[in-house]
Amino acid sequence: MPLALPSRRALHGAAALLVLSLAAASAQEASQPPAEAATTPAGQKAGPGSGRAAANTPGSQGAAEQHRLPPDSTTGQTLDLPGRTLTFSATAGSIRLFDDKGEPQADIAYTAYQLDGVDRAARPVTFLFNGGPGAASAYLQLGNSGPWRLPLDAASVTPSSAPKLEANNETWLDFTDLVFIDPVGTGYSRFVASGEEARKRFFSVEGDVASIALVIRRWLEKNDRLASPKYVAGESYGGIRGPKVVNNLQTRQGVGVNGLILISPLLDFREFTGSSLLQYVASLPSYAAVARAAKGPVTRADLAEVETYARGEFLADLVRGEQDAEATNRLADRVAALTGIDQAVSRRLAGRFDVGEFRREFDRRNGKVTGRYDASVRGFDPYPDSSAFHFSDPSGEGLMASLSSAAVDLTRRKLNWRPDGSYELLNGSVERSWDFGRGINPPQSIAELRQILALDPKLKLLVAHGLFDLATPYFGTRIALDQLPAFASPDRVRFAVYPGGHMFYSNDTSRQALRAEAEAMMKP
Repeated sequence: MPLALPSRRALHGAAALLVLSLAAASAQEASQPPAEAATTPAGQKAGPGSGRAAANTPGSQGAAEQHRLPPDSTTGQTLDLPGRTLTFSATAGSIRLFDDKGEPQADIAYTAYQLDGVDRAARPVTFLFNGGPGAASAYLQLGNSGPWRLPLDAASVTPSSAPKLEANNETWLDFTDLVFIDPVGTGYSRFVASGEEARKRFFSVEGDVASIALVIRRWLEKNDRLASPKYVAGESYGGIRGPKVVNNLQTRQGVGVNGLILISPLLDFREFTGSSLLQYVASLPSYAAVARAAKGPVTRADLAEVETYARGEFLADLVRGEQDAEATNRLADRVAALTGIDQAVSRRLAGRFDVGEFRREFDRRNGKVTGRYDASVRGFDPYPDSSAFHFSDPSGEGLMASLSSAAVDLTRRKLNWRPDGSYELLNGSVERSWDFGRGINPPQSIAELRQILALDPKLKLLVAHGLFDLATPYFGTRIALDQLPAFASPDRVRFAVYPGGHMFYSNDTSRQALRAEAEAMMKP
């Protein structure tokens, strides 16, 4: 699930964040009239990432009601899988959120799958969201754990690939009900309130967390599931969201959580920007993994000596600084040997490759760049002779067309829910509008991880990464988790690294392994 890193200016801005205080107003939510048939006004239709569609922008109250989401649609579904048949109900719908004055603020869309013929009070339910900020939950739903799956192999999927869904043999529905949440501005979720105040609240770290936590509580109340074991799963920026959402549920919403699953998470923005030396430590094992994968299969176990070097001699030479020519050349030559990048290039960069530099230099001799989400995937550099960077991500952008089309087709045709307006898979305007804070402390969720694990000794944590992910390198998370106190013991905190990139679940073996880990976590 895609992650957009904020600019240094945004990260170094002031500390106060607007906190969203939303009241549960069930009576106002109970009846939603069908949306009137209407075409999106000319000039306001937007594709994924190109800007906010009309229905997703705070506007006049009349316009908001004209584009109100239709009533929830619940359909019975049957899924034939090898060795079993799953019969379940699927609901595509929305939950309306209000402010503390009872004024409507936003409609948050969700897709829920609940297995038939089981005791739902005893059955786990998992709430899943992606990151961005600005990404819809289709990545996790259609790439990993939902009943239907779209093959997302970045090495073979192109924008013209057919968006054909297939039954997902690795669906998590065997052992947990599933609720996929699209934060406002993503999917079909949209603002109802007019003006900019609501947008400022929702498009902030704490406001976003408060809204998602409230949606979870409201869904549990609406479906009589407060007694069920509850799990939260987030991807990418979901690493910031997830621990904060669980903390909000525990302390603000009166909802206990049994487990948290973080997929390719970012836990701390401080190590990905500015002059932090740890950014080079975090990414080096992934660089080495990419180089070794070009020669054959590689696992994390094969990188043990690279990890030892990264947090030992490499870090020590980094700290000595570039004025120590001997230390600088020593680490530059070792980095060149580990990555296969030309020694002269590595010395010119003092062995300090940021992600963009590595992506371009790794296979520059062939005019190719690596992916950011999956650096084992390579594509042509459109400007191979340019001194500046002018390339996109061959491992991410090629997926957007087929994934968007598949999500729309599933919602409208199979689930019989037909909102108007554009579906936003990855809404770039959300990230551009995001308030990451205006203080000296960039967003991080390590503090909340400590809090939720300390508050509930029964809560479990599963963290999973891909070896070739340069958006959120696995070793950075490993270092962060190593700083947790002893109560975050290995029997409670499970860390797993699989072949693949940011969406490592596109790899069949990795997806199967993650499913097994999640199922083991949720067993009574």
